[in-house]
Amino acid sequence: MLKERVNRCVLLRVCVLLSVLCVCAHIYVEFSGYGLKNWKRVHPVTPKSNKQDPKHQRVSKTSDRLTLRDDSKTTCCPPVQQQRKSLRWKIELEPWASESHSLEEEAFRFIKYITTPQVFCENPGVPVIQREVEEVERSWVLCLDNRFSLAKCIIAKHCRVYSLGLGGEDKWLERVLAKAGCEVHSFDPSIKEAHLQDSHMWLHRLSVDWRDPNPAIRAQRQHGSTKKLATILNDFGHRQVITSGVDVLKVDMESAEWKILENLILEGVLSSVGLLLLEIHVHWPGFEVGGDEPSVVRYWFSLLRELERAHFCLYHSYSNSAKPRLFLHKNLHNASSSYVLGWVNTHYSPQ
Repeated sequence: MLKERVNRCVLLRVCVLLSVLCVCAHIYVEFSGYGLKNWKRVHPVTPKSNKQDPKHQRVSKTSDRLTLRDDSKTTCCPPVQQQRKSLRWKIELEPWASESHSLEEEAFRFIKYITTPQVFCENPGVPVIQREVEEVERSWVLCLDNRFSLAKCIIAKHCRVYSLGLGGEDKWLERVLAKAGCEVHSFDPSIKEAHLQDSHMWLHRLSVDWRDPNPAIRAQRQHGSTKKLATILNDFGHRQVITSGVDVLKVDMESAEWKILENLILEGVLSSVGLLLLEIHVHWPGFEVGGDEPSVVRYWFSLLRELERAHFCLYHSYSNSAKPRLFLHKNLHNASSSYVLGWVNTHYSPQ
């Protein structure tokens, strides 16, 4: 009995002693951390730095100053942000032709605009071109004026031609230019084989669109592939005017020309083009062109005015008398349903 009481007392003392030790340890840790914080506040700790001898430090500081001075004087390589052109998401719409927003007023302004050349092209004569062109219909007409670059490029046999089509059209102009020594690329999804070459003429089984295909959608057949013209130019390395560019761009896309032209404007492709031959169709709005009829004509007119702001001048307008006289399914101002327009870039000067 006495032995059990003694054991309990010893056990109780051990427990009390351990409790006291734990309390003391806790108090010590708390006061030690508080003291360390106060010491750091009074004596801040500086991070260790790689020590260098004074001579090396002087050289480093001097080189830093030289680097900054050189950068401040450099003008040949401006920052990337200064070189980047602001992206455009839509064209600038022209004011309405009248306050009434009527179709007749919009159509009259548009037809007058596309049938009034802004510059006269004198063709002093590129013999290999003149002999061939005189024998064919004068719908697709080149501007061979010496004031502009195309005649000089043809004479030097250093010209490039892009032809966009959807099949069925006669490619006499492409053959004439290829015969003259131009590098001709014809894009047509209806050809049987891809990337055929006939002398200076390359045939690509590819359709030019105003948008690139969705990469998530797998193309079922090769002839269904489409690309934007900007993508093709970048792939072929023909985007820069200084080294290459496209001297003649012929567009015959059967009512897809409006959206393709809008894409060329928004992506700044037109600065790489010297001459634009464009067939437009006005019997209906065109692919993915929305809005009521007056808004459609205003949109067409705004696109062509964007060409003018990009330094293009209308030099040729042709309407086929055999085509129906329809303007948005109506007979307005005796307008034809299609026109071939020729535009020359007055600022295009390849080297």
